Amino acid sequence: MSTNLTIPGAPAIEAQALSRHVRMSPQKARLVVDLIRGQRAEDALQILRYTKKRAARDIEKVLRSAIANAERKAEDAGASLDVDELYVSRCFVNEGSRWKRLRPAPMGRAFRYVRRTAHIVVAVVEHHRAAAVRTAAAEAAAAAEKGVRGAVKKARKALSGRKPPVRKPKKQE
Repeated sequence: MSTNLTIPGAPAIEAQALSRHVRMSPQKARLVVDLIRGQRAEDALQILRYTKKRAARDIEKVLRSAIANAERKAEDAGASLDVDELYVSRCFVNEGSRWKRLRPAPMGRAFRYVRRTAHIVVAVVEHHRAAAVRTAAAEAAAAAEKGVRGAVKKARKALSGRKPPVRKPKKQE
C-alpha cells in the first residue's frame, strides 16, 4: 500500500531503519504503525509522542533512526536535505522469533507460553517536489560555479600575458 511519489528526473533520498526482536506483540505494534503510515515525518513524531501505547516509544526510536539515516545519506551524496520534506513511505511490523517459556502449574507440571517479538521497519522518503527543487538548486549552483571557474581562467590568462597555444585544425578525411 505504499505510494511511489518520485519522478525520474529527480532522485529522492530514501532511507529506512529497522529494529529486530523488539519484545512486544506484533499485533499491538501494528496498531500504532497504522497511525503514522503516509504522514509527514514531523507529524508522525508528534503522533507517536502523544499516543498512549507502549509500542509508540519503540516505533518513535526507529523513525528517528530512519530520519538520521536519510540525513546521513544526503550528506554522503553531497546534497542538502530538508527534514521537513520527509514523509513515512513504508512502515510495517513483521513477526519475530517466539520465545518459549514455562510457567509452573499444579502437581509438579508446567504450562508452556509464548513471548512474541516483532521486527519494526520504517522507511522515509523525500517528497518528490522537494527532490526536484533540490536537484534544480544543485544544477544552478554547478552552472554558476562553472561560470566562475571559466571567468577566473580567462582573467589569469589575461594577467599572465601568455598567449594561448595555437590549435591545429583537424584534418578532414
